[in-house]
Amino acid sequence: MATAKKQNTPAAARRAKLEEARRKERARERRSRVIVLTASVAVVAALVAGGGYLMSAADKKDKADAEAKSSPVSGERTWAKLSQNHVGKKVDYPMNPPVGGDHNPVWMNCDADVYTKAIPKENAVHSLEHGAVWVTYTSGAKPADIEKFGERVGTTPYSLMSPVEDQAAPLMLSAWGKQVTVTSAADPRVAQFFTKYVQGPQTPEPGAACTGGVAR
Repeated sequence: MATAKKQNTPAAARRAKLEEARRKERARERRSRVIVLTASVAVVAALVAGGGYLMSAADKKDKADAEAKSSPVSGERTWAKLSQNHVGKKVDYPMNPPVGGDHNPVWMNCDADVYTKAIPKENAVHSLEHGAVWVTYTSGAKPADIEKFGERVGTTPYSLMSPVEDQAAPLMLSAWGKQVTVTSAADPRVAQFFTKYVQGPQTPEPGAACTGGVAR
C-alpha cells in the first residue's frame, strides 16, 4: 500500500506527463520525417519526369530541325555559280531581291536587324554571303505579317529585314542562292527556311561578321 501511494505522488504524475509529452513529440517527429520523405520522393519524381519531358521535347526539336534541313522548301528557287566580287558600284541583279552575285565590300548589319526603310541591295547581298536570311516585304503586305516577321528577325542573329517595294510578291525570304515567296508570317515554310538557311550549308562565308558593317 505504501508503494501505491508513492506512485500517486505529484512527482510521479509529473514524470508520467513528461513521458507522455515525449512520446507525443517522438510521434510528431516520426510523422514529420514521413512527410518530408514523401515530399522529397515526390519532388525527385517530378524532377525526373520534368527532365524526361525536357529531354523528349529537345529530342523532338532536334528531329524536327534535322527534317527541316534535309527536306527541300516547297516553292523555293535556287541559283548556283553566283559571283562574289567586291564592287563599288550599283549591280544589275537578275533576281529581285538579289540572292547573290557581285556586291559591296561592306555588308549590311544582319545581327537581328529590322530596317523600316529600303537598304542598298549590294550591301544586303554581302550579308547573305555571310549566312544571313533576308526578309523583304512591300506595302501590300499585311501589317500583322510585317510585325510578326519583325519579331522573328529581331530575335534571330544572322537575319535582317527591310522593305523592297519593287519585288514580285508582298512577302519573300532570301538567302545566298535561295529564295521563296510565302503567303504570310505563319506559313510553315518560314520556320523551315530560317532553320535551313541561317548559316546554311550553301553559305560561302559562314560565321563571318554580321555587325560592324552598314547600319541605317
